Amino acid sequence: MSEHKFRYLLPPGNNFNFVSKFRPMMIISIILMLGCVAALFVNKEVRGSYMNWTIDFKGGTEIILAFKDKTSGAYTRVDTGKVREAVAKSGEDGFDVSDISWTASDAAGNDVKVEGTVIRSPRFSALTSADAQKASAAFLEAFKDRDVQKATWSGDRLSVRSKKHITHAEAKQVLAAQKLELKDWTDQELDQYAHADEGTGEFNQWYAVYGIDRQYETLLEQAFPNVDVNVAQSYGVGAKAGSKLRNDAVKSIVYAIFLIMLYLAFRFDVRYAPGAAFATIHDAVMVIGVFAVTWTEVSLTSVAGLLTVMGFSVNDTVVVFDRIRENQSKLKDKSLDRIVNISLNEMLVRSILTSVTVFATTLIMNIFGTGLVQNFAFAMNVGVIVGVFSSIYLAVPWFLWISKKWYSGPPSARRRAAMAAASPQAAAGSVDAPPEE
Repeated sequence: MSEHKFRYLLPPGNNFNFVSKFRPMMIISIILMLGCVAALFVNKEVRGSYMNWTIDFKGGTEIILAFKDKTSGAYTRVDTGKVREAVAKSGEDGFDVSDISWTASDAAGNDVKVEGTVIRSPRFSALTSADAQKASAAFLEAFKDRDVQKATWSGDRLSVRSKKHITHAEAKQVLAAQKLELKDWTDQELDQYAHADEGTGEFNQWYAVYGIDRQYETLLEQAFPNVDVNVAQSYGVGAKAGSKLRNDAVKSIVYAIFLIMLYLAFRFDVRYAPGAAFATIHDAVMVIGVFAVTWTEVSLTSVAGLLTVMGFSVNDTVVVFDRIRENQSKLKDKSLDRIVNISLNEMLVRSILTSVTVFATTLIMNIFGTGLVQNFAFAMNVGVIVGVFSSIYLAVPWFLWISKKWYSGPPSARRRAAMAAASPQAAAGSVDAPPEE
């Protein structure tokens, strides 16, 4: 039979001294963690927010859109990537686009599946503060002959107080030049705004423009001429609700760390739990820090990615701990440092292969994905790197330190027990040996 030659990632019998690197690696990790925390406060000082929160956490507007073919009038689907590209070209920032589907009735009364799009924007209003100032200035300039006393925006409505009447048609023309579409007045508003206030003699009028949903509708109809875009639903997500979601996300991370400690305390013993908890905290802080430094958007999907990273890290840590515990029972004649080194060398190739596989998969998602998929993949890319590092250089050193400090026992007794387990003859010969100093 011909001899098979196997290719090894690392040659069998590798003997890297991990234990000697524990102290410097721990110091580096603590410095990096402090740097990540510092990055949050720098962002708060420079950018006004600790993290680049999305609509999930700071509020905004969520718009659900349906698409119909202009020729047939039937519901159709528009590629989400093309929608995202069209919105991005318009200069929008901080938005997110995703798919959604629901059942609706067509013209004949039949139930049909509608494949629409959800756009989440951090804006509550159709106007930014700069747009509002520009529109107010243009309005005052256009009607300076009407003796305008005030022209201020409240959301998507312009409040005007003037000595002379300004008609709806006149205001509509001026605001249209600012790319704002004015809503028609009702009959009641037409009658109300046609008369001056009896006490002051001034005209108090409100001009409401279509909101952000109409802007997106118009934008997409221009981008897709053959499609009729309909706003199926539009609603705002308040900052208070976003703040609650942010607090719940923090709680979920804390609960996960606590349950991990509890699991390891029962699965192994209390020596293992603190190291795993510290490694998990390290991974969470490092991922958050990278998001803060790169100013990457943080959404609920990012939180899901962070929790997945914590699970991946704990799984790797548990495998390492299990090998250490197994070798402790088999290699009773060796010191704990040597047992740890042997165990880590045995698990090194397995950790590398598992981590590279996960990293490669999420890297492809990060490169070619968009939106929430890319957000999740970025968290995983960072988490896989720090997760493998923490399993070796953070979780194990804590276990080693706790074992030596509180579980080592008297040195001479520990050596005699190891000798007795390794060789009964040696143990018998050691009975008459003089006591060690």
